[in-house]
Amino acid sequence: MTRILGIDPGSQRTGIGIIDVDGAGRVSHVHHAPLVLLGAEDFPQRLRVLLDGLTAVIATWQPDEVAIEKVFMARNPDSALKLGQARGAAISAVVLRDLPVHEYAAKEVKLAVVGRGSAEKTQIQHMVGIMLNLHGKLQADAADALAVAITHAHVRATAKRLGVSSQLAWSRK
Repeated sequence: MTRILGIDPGSQRTGIGIIDVDGAGRVSHVHHAPLVLLGAEDFPQRLRVLLDGLTAVIATWQPDEVAIEKVFMARNPDSALKLGQARGAAISAVVLRDLPVHEYAAKEVKLAVVGRGSAEKTQIQHMVGIMLNLHGKLQADAADALAVAITHAHVRATAKRLGVSSQLAWSRK
């Protein structure tokens, strides 16, 4: 059994989703929640809340691997920079604990979970709920984090069947 921590980085809320995946690639839900960063007095303190929150999640749930969503180009440059800084803080929290990090673009996650790279957030929430047998509406950021973890679980299973690395299995080259 491998435990995967999925992270959907954000400058206001960062989604956290944890799943277990067995040798056959079957996934099961472990935990999900948004890390709310808005209570901090300024942006550097939000990053501190993010680092502390991820450190606590890692200590509590002890994941084996981490999957994180890549930054997409936002229309607002300031928002894109803040998102990149939040993503950097999340990656730092993970690599300081010597966990392997796997990165997936939002379109790759949507394609893996919904079957369309242009899926809406509500479709992701719905499919994640079905795949993990969760009832009720999922918080969007946490659902996205679970979707990233599920994507990595699928890539791992495919890589294992092909006898190649996860990066090579997902590569289009």
